[in-house]
Amino acid sequence: MLAEAAMKWVTDPQSLPPTSRHDVARLAVCDRRQSHDDLAEEVPVALEYNGIAHAVMLATPCDLEEFALGFSLTEGILQSKRELYDIEIRHSSAGITVSMTVSSGAFMAMKAKRRNLAGRTGCGLCGTEQLDQVLRPVPAMAWDRPLQASAIRQALHGLGAHQPIARLTGATHAAAWCSAEGRILAVFEDVGRHNALDKLAGAMAMTGMDTDFGFALITSRASVEMVQKAATVRIPALVAISAPTALAVRTAQQCGLTLVAFARGDNFVAYTNANTIESD
Repeated sequence: MLAEAAMKWVTDPQSLPPTSRHDVARLAVCDRRQSHDDLAEEVPVALEYNGIAHAVMLATPCDLEEFALGFSLTEGILQSKRELYDIEIRHSSAGITVSMTVSSGAFMAMKAKRRNLAGRTGCGLCGTEQLDQVLRPVPAMAWDRPLQASAIRQALHGLGAHQPIARLTGATHAAAWCSAEGRILAVFEDVGRHNALDKLAGAMAMTGMDTDFGFALITSRASVEMVQKAATVRIPALVAISAPTALAVRTAQQCGLTLVAFARGDNFVAYTNANTIESD
């Protein structure tokens, strides 16, 4: 059975993604010196369900149980963590395979709508074969609790302290779960923005965190697939530090998700449910 996984809390040093150090030459005007640089690792991660290959994603090779469960939930392959019976992680020279044993019902449903995904960093729809697979249905949000502007600002100011690999390499995105008061409860980093959100979603499902009270904060743009993933696991509010797309805003409007973007410093823009955001 699936081993009980501990949340990678922001204070847990074991949550650091793998890095490697490389010798480099730093060049400036009239100056050249030997130095080193720390780089985030990026490896192919294959996801298998009941022995059948389904997706290959490029990801930071850590928190892979959370990633596998989160991907399965945000993509609608599993409806709950109870449908995941076991996870086995196998390493090889070609990459990492995460083999999952899932319920027969989930497996049959997956086969019925199966698509071949070939994931790349920063791309969430690679390998989608049909247009109707892009805008899949997402559950409607029935969340009417106010979101405090001060909570968003508090989370924004505190997030950088919980991104050690980004500070070291400048190469990773983060997805954080924040309390209704803006306290950062959990952060996951990955070279892919979708992967970071999947890891967060998987960890929240593993630990049974309540999504009714809080919001997700992401260090990327708010694209439609990020909105879809958040809504699928019933995250009611998504805050992004960069821009949203028009399709993401329309999708958020349709499902009732609160979407905030351009969240930087003390300022941000509310694109949906602005009436539920209480100013200071």
